[in-house]
Amino acid sequence: MFDTHVDKWDLIRYAEELGYDRAYVPDSHLIWSDCYVTLGLAAVNTKRIKIGTGIAAPGTRIPPVTAHSIASINQLAPGRVFLGIGSGHTSMRVMGQNPVTIAEMREHVRVVRGLLNGEEIDYDYRGKTQPIKFLHLDRHFINIADPIPIYLAANGPRAIALAGEIGDGWITTTAKPREVHGFLDHLNAGAKKAGKKLSKNFHRSFVTSVCVLRPGEKLTDDRVINETGSQVTCVLHLIYEMWAYLGRKDEIIPPYFANVWDAYVKRVESYPEKTRFQHIHDGHCTFLQPAERKFVTPEAIAEITITGEPDYVVERIRAMEAEGMTEVTLLPPADYQRTVFRDFAELVMPKLR
Repeated sequence: MFDTHVDKWDLIRYAEELGYDRAYVPDSHLIWSDCYVTLGLAAVNTKRIKIGTGIAAPGTRIPPVTAHSIASINQLAPGRVFLGIGSGHTSMRVMGQNPVTIAEMREHVRVVRGLLNGEEIDYDYRGKTQPIKFLHLDRHFINIADPIPIYLAANGPRAIALAGEIGDGWITTTAKPREVHGFLDHLNAGAKKAGKKLSKNFHRSFVTSVCVLRPGEKLTDDRVINETGSQVTCVLHLIYEMWAYLGRKDEIIPPYFANVWDAYVKRVESYPEKTRFQHIHDGHCTFLQPAERKFVTPEAIAEITITGEPDYVVERIRAMEAEGMTEVTLLPPADYQRTVFRDFAELVMPKLR
């Protein structure tokens, strides 16, 4: 996974060469390039690697458009396309709006899945419900003959349950086995509600950042902070948003941010309230703001990312696998992506294969 830039389609080709199995291209319109343009370029320049959105935003595209866009990519890369979809944490908050609700997510997926299945679907738009379906399928403007699995991104209990109920897979942002253990209870409960049991083929991915240490390196070293900082501050931004939304409940502040929390709140509240949401997400999952470097503590790096020497990285990933996860997804900062992807491929992958 990487910051969506139209010039970075080549990063997916490079990942394919390194042996990666899947590439996620995020959808956030006010901070990056268009995800489907980037996926299209990657589709025609790769042969094996699976590609898809990570994560598509229901609040910024109506479901027929989401379905047609991913089906267009499937025409270019038949059978190796997936649709990752979530509530739109960044894409909505960067407009000063809340992410979509569980009900809105459910409806979006219902329409998208129906269209991708070739069905005629009742679709409500601006209060008017009409039956819709894809036309001209015989002319291959899009490809829905090859199935497109839908993976739901979720961290909250209700959203995780929805992933188990209606998804073909689930994407989370924790690298902690103890959290995943509890999350899976919600996932299985959602599946049970739908009258099904999750199979071993149900996709379970977790997004993190990895920094492979050399002997003698420490979590306070500049290289380590450079390669993990944007992931740590991404989580910091999210926790602040939730803390503010829930009425400043300090109990949601994790211990690894306790010592820097007051300083971070002071930084955020120095911005004009009307446009504060813009400043919070400046640099989101792309680069580390220099003024936020002090918030990237060793404790936060250790908890949020997987940072250590190769055997330690393998141990952490195996622990997640033991809880039922099937994939680790790496999201490094923009300026260090090739280095992180290469280090992981050369120093860690051989130990996992």
